[in-house]
Amino acid sequence: MAGEASSGAVRELILVVALALAGLVLAVVAAFAPWHAMPAGNAPAGLVELHSPGDPSFGSTVVSVG
Repeated sequence: MAGEASSGAVRELILVVALALAGLVLAVVAAFAPWHAMPAGNAPAGLVELHSPGDPSFGSTVVSVG
């Protein structure tokens, strides 16, 4: 039964596979393409420090005595 597919069914299956591959290509392009232009080229890598707003080790601490 599976070997008795008409040419319309084969054509539809090829269309579905082609659309799936086109979607996959577009997803890969969107994932790996640069998202915005940088006029000066790539920015140098730097350290990102994460601190919560109430973290006492972040910045200077002001103590009022009086």
